[in-house]
Amino acid sequence: MSGITLVNQVKASKFLSGVLQPVANAFVNASGYRKLGLRYDDVLREETDIIREAVNRLPENQGYERVFRMKTAFQYSLSHTVATKETALKPEDDIRYLTPIIDEVAAEFAEKEDFNNIKSYTK
Repeated sequence: MSGITLVNQVKASKFLSGVLQPVANAFVNASGYRKLGLRYDDVLREETDIIREAVNRLPENQGYERVFRMKTAFQYSLSHTVATKETALKPEDDIRYLTPIIDEVAAEFAEKEDFNNIKSYTK
């Protein structure tokens, strides 16, 4: 993905990570996607070509698990309920399974864009 990121600086600083980690945890809890049984990568919008391609590259079993989690979350939403504490997603289970593939696809798209924009100079 493109853009400026301060992740490495925040992780390296005990002070910054100590201040920002509780804020990040509060934000995740307020968003409520774990209460529906979803992982972080499940809520990424599939409107961009990069994410669409990354989803297509998922292994078959992970793709099925993703669809099952989304259908379950949709059912919770329709019934206006959330998962019980036992069935809700725990923070240690919220792994980024799609993010590495997204980074790989974004790098490929950037490389393709750079290759398509090469200017040749002739004398």
